[in-house]
Amino acid sequence: MKNKKDQFNIVICGVGGQGLITMTKILAIAAREEGYEAKTSELHGLAQRGGSVETHIRFGKKFILL
Repeated sequence: MKNKKDQFNIVICGVGGQGLITMTKILAIAAREEGYEAKTSELHGLAQRGGSVETHIRFGKKFILL
């Protein structure tokens, strides 16, 4: 059984224009500098009109995306 501390999943939600994508990229860079693998994904709703934006970051020692 995998140790639950081997992987981390973060979902960041907000309104367009708040810098959520930039914050996700900063978290990914920080995770990589600490020796983790990191993958990010973004879902742009109506970001330029103040609509919803959702970003995901997954990082861990080693993982496979499904």
